[in-house]
Amino acid sequence: MTTTPNADASVACLIDQARVAQSQIAHYTQAQADQLVLAVGWAIMQPQRNAQLAQQAVQDTGLGNVADKVLKNHRKTLGLLRDLQGAISVGVLSDDAATGITEIARPVGVVAAITPSTNPGATPANNIINALKCKNAIIIAPSPKGYGTAKLLVDFVHTALTRLGAPLDLVQLLPEPISKETTYALMRQADLVVATGSPANIRAAYSSGTPALGVGAGNVASIIDACANVLESAAQITQSKTFDNATSCSSENSVVVVDAVYDAFISALSAQGTVLLDAQQTQQLQAAMFPNGKLSPAYTAKDAATIAALAQLTVPSGTRILAVSASDMSIGVSDPFSGEKLSPVLAIYHARDFAQAQRIVAQIYDYLGAGHSVGYHGSNESNIAQLGHELPVARVIVNQAHCIATGGAFNNGLPFSLSMGCGTWGGNGFSDNLNYKHFMNTTRIVRPIPEHVPAVDDIFATYWAAQGQA
Repeated sequence: MTTTPNADASVACLIDQARVAQSQIAHYTQAQADQLVLAVGWAIMQPQRNAQLAQQAVQDTGLGNVADKVLKNHRKTLGLLRDLQGAISVGVLSDDAATGITEIARPVGVVAAITPSTNPGATPANNIINALKCKNAIIIAPSPKGYGTAKLLVDFVHTALTRLGAPLDLVQLLPEPISKETTYALMRQADLVVATGSPANIRAAYSSGTPALGVGAGNVASIIDACANVLESAAQITQSKTFDNATSCSSENSVVVVDAVYDAFISALSAQGTVLLDAQQTQQLQAAMFPNGKLSPAYTAKDAATIAALAQLTVPSGTRILAVSASDMSIGVSDPFSGEKLSPVLAIYHARDFAQAQRIVAQIYDYLGAGHSVGYHGSNESNIAQLGHELPVARVIVNQAHCIATGGAFNNGLPFSLSMGCGTWGGNGFSDNLNYKHFMNTTRIVRPIPEHVPAVDDIFATYWAAQGQA
């Protein structure tokens, strides 16, 4: 991708302003940095402002629903603030007399945050908080549809920063109109790129020449094992698949159900508001949702009733999820339902046993979604461990609503985040949840310690005993 002189110049001005602002907080203590964090947190969490941001997001993007976005803005921000409470990000991180090493937290500089239309409030707020925790400046590059929400959020943040007497240019927004050229110019000129969103944005971030943290594609599958509590599993999957109309990359796209509980699970899922389409209805939905094999934006993050109406399907009142019976014989481009759907549309696979269920999930991830995560419902610890050792995933989410749990939850130990690294499987340089440590450089002071040189015999003893010294 190339940039234009105008784009380069306008971004250079923002970068200069950001560097000046960052220099003005270089002396800030941990306590002062933490006040910046709390100010931004309250800027989005204060109920009236939260509601405004959620309403603006749905109004501008047409994605998701207001109530769930209010909950997401609140819960994700509160969880992040909990994670950051007491965390050291300024000054000395550790001082180890045994190694002679002192570690010192240092800012990364100016962060470029590329944020998606699916989460135009929560994602930039998360990035801003993590950046300021480590005394960085940050420039937000929203999607064109998400610009109004991002602008409102930055206005709220600036009001909060003014109360603290902090420089406003610590947090900036690319000006309208948002274009690929200005976004790419920002990526090239910043010190760190944090990118969440479309595969095109992630590829651009990694090819910008700037150190980048991008996330892999989502296409989550969950296994319903023979030992699963099908009522709880159905409730959790329904919660996950319908939350914010499945805008999250962590919402299940496929469920693989073993034969022993298949009928019971389908019955439990139906009781939660899922309609399993017949073959003719499935073909009709596929033709409408995937013209020329590609997902139509008209169906993204819409509720089940709207999707059914668009596809001219008649479904019962109260339908929450549209499900299709899928075959492992057609996983891939020939069956778009085996990919990411970003809507309350669910593919259901029928497996003989856990072994086949794992093979089906592996096939799905071989097509799309490798590295992200897998869901497991059941209590077989051996099977859980097997998924962790063998599937190309960074997370195995056990007996939880997947889209709630993957980005951190109050009942699991993952860091709260809206950006999940997918490791080398997903083409990413990290495999944990994006967190404040990714916004920090570490300087190490290295002092001499008493020398310790191992004996060659001690190093090779076990090898020589087995293989000899030849």
